[in-house]
Amino acid sequence: MTAVRPEHEFDPLTDPLPAGGHGSPWFRADNIAQGGTQYEVQAQQAQVSGDAYARVADVPAAPPQEWYAEPAVDPVPAPGPPLPDPVPAPVPLAEPEPDFVPYDDATMALKRIAEPPARPTGGRAERRRAAKARGHRAPSGSAAAPAEPVASGRPPTRAEARRAAKARKDSPAVVASRIIGELFITLGVVMLLFVTYQLWWTNIRAHQQAGSEAKKITHDWASGKQAPGAFEPGKGFAIMHIPKLDVVVPVAEGTSKHKVLDKGMVGHYGQGSLKTAMPGDKSGNFAVAGHRNTHGEPFRYINRLKPGDLVIVETQQAYYTYAISGMLPSTSPKNVSVLKPIPVGSGFTRPGRYLTLTTCTPEFTSTYRMIVWGKMVDERPRSKGMPDALAG
Repeated sequence: MTAVRPEHEFDPLTDPLPAGGHGSPWFRADNIAQGGTQYEVQAQQAQVSGDAYARVADVPAAPPQEWYAEPAVDPVPAPGPPLPDPVPAPVPLAEPEPDFVPYDDATMALKRIAEPPARPTGGRAERRRAAKARGHRAPSGSAAAPAEPVASGRPPTRAEARRAAKARKDSPAVVASRIIGELFITLGVVMLLFVTYQLWWTNIRAHQQAGSEAKKITHDWASGKQAPGAFEPGKGFAIMHIPKLDVVVPVAEGTSKHKVLDKGMVGHYGQGSLKTAMPGDKSGNFAVAGHRNTHGEPFRYINRLKPGDLVIVETQQAYYTYAISGMLPSTSPKNVSVLKPIPVGSGFTRPGRYLTLTTCTPEFTSTYRMIVWGKMVDERPRSKGMPDALAG
């Protein structure tokens, strides 16, 4: 009869491990079939011991399992309805590179913008910064909206349009300054035209008229139409030559500004209380007047004449040559004593045949008169030809 092991040897807590385990003293390899499971080992031990408590029939069958099974795989979910294709995100259009790279006045850092920034509509600090960026200081309290919003692209409202139109409208001060400026410009242009007329055009016109009158005088002399005697006011009767100044000018009767002097001629004091002698008279003072500036200015440089310089008066009958003897640089226009038969201040003390030239001084004014005197030194009939001063 097989011996039965004590009860404590079958304590489940000290049940040996399967074959190939550790070396427990309760483990005997000859009692366990090789390759059996734990349940099979317990059944065999029960048969050997004959213990009814450990009968094979009472041992529950265990499902076969491998000691080194693969890890379980997560269950695959059941396929659902197909998902719609993803909609591609819109690709933003590339903005054109700006022509300029302004700087941000708040951070002093460069930044690129595609177009000039819209005028701000935010707080006062923002408006001030934007005004500073545009080059002028924004008025305090200004909240004008842009006429055409750039960022939103929407058309301006009626209030925005009114504010923009009011901002574009010039102030009364600006309008007044513009009008005054235009008036000054117009006045300057008119003055420039007047000066051009006086200094340039009057000389051209007077030279033309004087030249035409000189030709007419010589033609009358040659044809015998002009006879010696009294001459009508404004009518030419002689030609004056000043070789040193290269002056050849007709002499007309009278000193009328419009009929004689402004036409580039020299006028003879021959009327009223200022009547003076003619060159052919045996005694007296032949006095004439002429412009120093504008209208032909025949006496422009008579201040350059020196004692001994010659002045020749050509008439239909003869050539009368005068030699310069003295000058009065300035005198009052009311000083008519210089026109007397013996001119006062000329240095002449007795009657003779004298010449007096009068003109305005200083230049471009008529405040005073300049007087030049001469004395006749030669009288030559035309039949004897020109004097040596003209022939040379």
